[in-house]
Amino acid sequence: MIAIVDYGVGNLFSLKSSLKRIGAEAVVSGEAEVLRAADKIILPGVGAFEDAAAKLRASGLADVVVSEAKAGKPLLGICLGMQLLFEKSMEYGEHPGLGLLSGTIEDLTPDIPADLKVPHIGWNALHIEKPHPLLREVQDGDCVYFVHSFYARPGASTIATAEYGTAVTAAVAEANVMGCQFHPEKSGEVGLKILRAFCEMEAVS
Repeated sequence: MIAIVDYGVGNLFSLKSSLKRIGAEAVVSGEAEVLRAADKIILPGVGAFEDAAAKLRASGLADVVVSEAKAGKPLLGICLGMQLLFEKSMEYGEHPGLGLLSGTIEDLTPDIPADLKVPHIGWNALHIEKPHPLLREVQDGDCVYFVHSFYARPGASTIATAEYGTAVTAAVAEANVMGCQFHPEKSGEVGLKILRAFCEMEAVS
């Protein structure tokens, strides 16, 4: 069973619907016991980093997500949920993340040409930087759907990028901790392939 973390932000039911389409059993929950009992955890998120991080901590679920990930349970962060996996964000101040991945979330605006709009919204091609089971059914150049104004510069955990005036980290992975800056639940068949690959992953001992 897959637990989708409900902490007040995120496109929860669209994600659950996508998981149902691929035959995955999923539950949306804000209960620590459900997250602990799940085989895998998905951390969604939309909106501002500071607000989302505060809600996640206030719910008591931040510690649960971190402890379950450190125990080897597969974890997938989506959009803002991916950004929360990092050490900190510079979104309107400096705010701590969950610290499961090394790196900082930065403002996209100063790093791209002035003629490109922020947020980065719409379909963009993935460039696979290193092979990973999460992307096993994805081809270089496959397009996925993005909506974001802040981003992670490519680093050690980056497994795919997208080009938007600069190289934007599109997907990350380090052991059992994974993330997508794009929305797989809004990315058609490519997104479903990524969700299916995550659903079939084993825990890391």
